[in-house]
Amino acid sequence: YLTVGNIATDDRVALFLTDYPNRSRLKLVGRMRALAPDADPDLAARLIDPANPARVERLMLIKVEAFDWNCPQHITPRFTEADLAPVAARLAALEAENAALTAKIAQLEGTA
Repeated sequence: YLTVGNIATDDRVALFLTDYPNRSRLKLVGRMRALAPDADPDLAARLIDPANPARVERLMLIKVEAFDWNCPQHITPRFTEADLAPVAARLAALEAENAALTAKIAQLEGTA
């Protein structure tokens, strides 16, 4: 959690942006400043989505001083339900096929 008060005394920030399914992580180090949207209307127009009804109180700008793509070795893949839906559907189809084939074998062997 970062407040504007925090960056007023120390503007250094570090962000970790992680893509768990692809085991990828970008580390950004930089300096942040807060800017009122009306202080730079052109920038605000580029950053604020007019379709979003939320009121934007401030723009947070980061001057990136360094970045690094971290090694994926220790990033555990995580998936959303939407990511896994095709896998679940395929598994259900294979289980149904397996049950049908098992029943057919039992019928052919006379054990059904």
